Amino acid sequence: MDFWSENRFLVTGGAGFLGSHLVAHLKSRGAARIFIPRSAEYDLTKEEAIRRLLKASEPDIVIHLAAVVGGIGANRENPGRFFYDNLIMGVQLMEQARLWGVKKFVAVGTICCYPKMTPVPFKEESLWDGYPEETNAPYGLAKKMMLVQSQAYRQQYGFHSIFLLPVNLYGPGDNFDPRSSHVIPALIKKCLDAIHRQEKEIVVWGTGKATREFLYVEDAANAILLATERFDTPDPVNIGSGFEISIRDLAERIAELTGFKGRIVWDPTKPDGQPRRMLDVSRAQQEFGFKAETLFWKGLEKTIAWYRAHTQDP
Repeated sequence: MDFWSENRFLVTGGAGFLGSHLVAHLKSRGAARIFIPRSAEYDLTKEEAIRRLLKASEPDIVIHLAAVVGGIGANRENPGRFFYDNLIMGVQLMEQARLWGVKKFVAVGTICCYPKMTPVPFKEESLWDGYPEETNAPYGLAKKMMLVQSQAYRQQYGFHSIFLLPVNLYGPGDNFDPRSSHVIPALIKKCLDAIHRQEKEIVVWGTGKATREFLYVEDAANAILLATERFDTPDPVNIGSGFEISIRDLAERIAELTGFKGRIVWDPTKPDGQPRRMLDVSRAQQEFGFKAETLFWKGLEKTIAWYRAHTQDP
């Protein structure tokens, strides 16, 4: 049986940033039956809506990407919503998928599941060694419960569910809304807005000392589909590029690539978030052959070019 052409796929969040790239990769692999629910029709926080969705899509495989997510500011403003909506979507969708008889459930978590002071590089074995960083703990813990559910369902019901832990993503089609965007699109927009307005400085949250790891969205889509096809164990798996960069160096590089020549002013009254983030990505390579291919600087160039082409900014 050809895995891609013979199975029916339900991709929650399939119209979103990561989802749109993943669906394109699905089609390129030969998948013809892909159902992409829209939140206006299927509210995944409602059990009845999930039942209707499964009846309409009749999936063999569920890839659960849907999430309520944002940067540090959005997490601080919406801890209750980010906890409840993400928790209830994951719990109810996995339960109803089990009852429906879905053959495989791919749960996509987040690097925010890790404890605040996890030793670098983050190893999957460290997931339970402490509490997540405070500004995004409600979101991270809500997503982390899908790992608990996944392992429990495999143990009791023989349910085929896997749990993946991607790092911060970036790329064409990212969210550039300053109220909810992550750091890369936020910095790109700040720099290009400053150029357009002829401003001589931009203000960036924190001290710039924190480090982050980033994965180009096309690589993330490829990783998830490799795991969907080839991976089937209860162990969580990191999905990343295996490098880290300080926010200060990131801001300077984005300023250079966008052509912003003004000052970068740091606001230490705003939080840095988790001090360091970088994954050990060896398990993904060993288990299903994933290795990030996009050089970070090339990915940034493509992201900036996409944003320029889709806005009136220079």
